[in-house]
Amino acid sequence: MGEIRFSYTGTYKLLARGTNINDQTLLATDYLNHFNEVIMMLDLVADMPDCLEEAKMWEPRCYKDHFRDSVFSDKELAIFAYDHAPDEYRSAFDQVTTEIDDMVQKGIMEIETVARANEPEALREIVATTTREIQRRMDKASAIINGDFGVEEVEVATMDQSDIDAMFD
Repeated sequence: MGEIRFSYTGTYKLLARGTNINDQTLLATDYLNHFNEVIMMLDLVADMPDCLEEAKMWEPRCYKDHFRDSVFSDKELAIFAYDHAPDEYRSAFDQVTTEIDDMVQKGIMEIETVARANEPEALREIVATTTREIQRRMDKASAIINGDFGVEEVEVATMDQSDIDAMFD
């Protein structure tokens, strides 16, 4: 006789309604705050290289640990729902957040190398490049969380220099 398997995914989808947990993917964008913190610290390094020491203290944190230590109002639901998130979302999400963790660690090492050279313009450039690449991956993670599965790159609105100049005229 075949094994009977129970799925609580539907129950978690109902419980997620009206919360900050996506009721389709069972994931929450609040987790991305973990990465926003390090991006803000790295952005400061461009003008205040001493902030690099604080950025170096940042450590990757898994989804569940983030919520265990957070003040997120539905943190218990976020933790349990994660275990029941549809695999197509959760596996894509886990992959991209692992990429972000790696990018942050690599970026910090590269920024530290440039900071030692005491070249402010090169430091600004590497900080901007690093944070921009991390943000792109975060945009992808956000798209997955929000059910936009399969989005390779999130479209970002851009303006021509003439449009920017016109705003200041």
